[in-house]
Amino acid sequence: MSLNQKRIWPTKRVAFSKPMDYTPAQAYTENPYVSRKPASSLVPALLIMIALGAAAPARAADQGVALKPDHPDRYTVVKGDTLWGISGRFLKNPWQWPEVWKLNPKIKNPHLIYPGDVVALRYVNGKPELTVLRNEKLAPAPAPDAAAEAPAHPTVKLSPRIHAESLEKAIPTIPPNAIAPFLTQPLVVTDTELDQAGYVGVGLDNRIALGNHSEFYARGLKDKSHEFYQIFRKGKPIRNPNNPEDILGHEAVYLGDAKRLDANEPTKLVVTRVKQEIIPGDRLVASSRKVALPYYYPRPPKTQVEGKILSALSDVATTEIGPQAIVAINLGTREGIEEGHVLRVLYHTGTAKDPVTREEYKLPDEQAGLLMVFRTFERVSYALVMSASRPLHPLDTVATP
Repeated sequence: MSLNQKRIWPTKRVAFSKPMDYTPAQAYTENPYVSRKPASSLVPALLIMIALGAAAPARAADQGVALKPDHPDRYTVVKGDTLWGISGRFLKNPWQWPEVWKLNPKIKNPHLIYPGDVVALRYVNGKPELTVLRNEKLAPAPAPDAAAEAPAHPTVKLSPRIHAESLEKAIPTIPPNAIAPFLTQPLVVTDTELDQAGYVGVGLDNRIALGNHSEFYARGLKDKSHEFYQIFRKGKPIRNPNNPEDILGHEAVYLGDAKRLDANEPTKLVVTRVKQEIIPGDRLVASSRKVALPYYYPRPPKTQVEGKILSALSDVATTEIGPQAIVAINLGTREGIEEGHVLRVLYHTGTAKDPVTREEYKLPDEQAGLLMVFRTFERVSYALVMSASRPLHPLDTVATP
C-alpha cells in the first residue's frame, strides 16, 4: 500500500490529501505559543451561550427534536465533560440542544455548567426540556406531569437514570490539542494579506538562509509594538472544486517564530524557532505569546448552505477521512459560516436501473457524518469530524443539517 493510499479510519491523527493544488498546512505539535493544558484547566465551566429564540433552519424545525431511546432522566456533570458529549446523552442530534434548553432563573450564571451540576430532563406541556439543577444530588427524577399531553414523538420517553460515565463513551467534541496548531497561524490568506506584511530582509553578515538563533534585519514592520512574530511564505492556491479557475485563497506556509530585538528601521529580530529554512522575502506576522483555546457552541447555520470537503489537513496523505480528522471546506464567512456551526456530510449513493421501465435514475444522497467548524476565513473554513458512519472523502458534499 502506497503512502497516498494509507488509511486513517478511524484515527485521532489528521490526514491531508492534495486535490486541486491544495497543499498541506503544517500540523504543528510543539508551538510554544499554544497552551497545552487540558480544557478543564483553561476554562472552569462549559460555555453554553444559548441563544433563546434564535431561528433554526427550516429543516431542523420541521423535524423537531428527537431524544435518544436510552436517554437518562438526569446526568451529573463531571470534570472533562463537554457540551457536545452531554447533549449526545439526551439527543439524537446534539446540535439541537438550544431547542430544548431551559435556563434556570433560580441559579447564578445559568449559561455555565460546572462539574457537580445536574442536567435534568423534564416535560412541559408534553414537550421535553433540559435544565441545570445546581448542587442537587442525583436522585430519582420526577415522573412527567400526568395532566400533560403525552409526547407525540416515538423516541421521547423516560428510561432508568444513569450515573456519570467517562468522556471516552460520550460523543466526541473538539479536543484542544487537536485544533491548537490550527488556531495560531493564518494558514489561509488572500492575495494581498501576506503581501502587505513586513518581511525578512537579510541576515547578519549578509546571510541568506536563516536557521534557529539567526539574527536578521526586517523591513516593512508597520507596528513595532509587537515583540513576537511568526514567519510565513505564500503557498499554493486553494481552488474552488466547482470552478478550478476560482482561487479561494492561498496557503500560508508556517516557517518559524522570531522575537524583535529593537525598534529601528530596518528592525533587528532573532529566529527563536524554525520549522523550515527562512530566506529573504518571507513574511512576518505579529503573534500573541499565548493563545486561549475557546469552547464552541454547536449549532446549525441559520440558512441552507452547501459546499464540498476540499481535503483533510495533516502531514500524511490519504483519501479516507475518519472521526477527529480536521478538514477544509469551501465555505467561509462570505457564506455566513461561523465558528461552532455543525454541517452534515453527504455521500453520493450513485444510480440504479428501474426494474420496470429500465430507465436509470439517481439515488438520494445519504448522511455519512457530522462536521463542526472551529475556524473560519473568508472563503474557506476548518472543521473537525465529530462523527462518521463511513469513511469520508475529498469532494464529499457538506450541508446544513
